[in-house]
Amino acid sequence: MKAFDDRERGEQLEQVPAWTYDEGRKAIFRQIVTESFVETFGLMTQIAIIAEKLDHHPEWSNVYSRLDIWLTTHDADGVSQRDIVLAQEIDRLLT
Repeated sequence: MKAFDDRERGEQLEQVPAWTYDEGRKAIFRQIVTESFVETFGLMTQIAIIAEKLDHHPEWSNVYSRLDIWLTTHDADGVSQRDIVLAQEIDRLLT
């Protein structure tokens, strides 16, 4: 799997407008805020199940009702199609 170049990454980010590019991490980022820790933990569980099926796992941080997610393909040293697919799946959970 190869990482997107700058142009490709920009085009792909149009498919997941809630996500932004984090240059320092070479990752796409999204912050999600829910009503409670339990809701956030439930969302993380749903994401974990999807990520396991896709064999592509997020980096994340959770504080109470806030979930910060970074997606990057370490083997490719940047954002790849795998990250966009997982971002789209996460977005579907939130609609």
